[in-house]
Amino acid sequence: MNMNGRQLINRTVLACVLGLWAATPAYALRCGNKLVKEGMHESQIVRICGEPVATSTLGYALRYYNPINERSRLSSYTYYQGYGARRELLVTELLFNFGPHKLMRRMRFEGGRLASIETEGYGYRK
Repeated sequence: MNMNGRQLINRTVLACVLGLWAATPAYALRCGNKLVKEGMHESQIVRICGEPVATSTLGYALRYYNPINERSRLSSYTYYQGYGARRELLVTELLFNFGPHKLMRRMRFEGGRLASIETEGYGYRK
């Protein structure tokens, strides 16, 4: 292999590594130049992404947590009955339309914190 071939391979590998490093995690979303990720508060996301086109209240979810290790993040909750105290969390969904050339996103909140992000179909003109 000549030197040009090695340089090409090195540049390709470097580009792939940088691309993976800069990629947004699957549980996160970009709104403009800001990153939205699990655990963020609902009001933060509305400030970053704008007003949702639809809001739904789904009810309450029963979550168990360990009060000794509790943090303010949703990750401290377990989805099964385990050791610790019980807490009811209000479950809401917000639907964001980012226009006809981008996918809409449905965000599910538990206790005011982002629990999941789902992709819907393409958006529409506002």
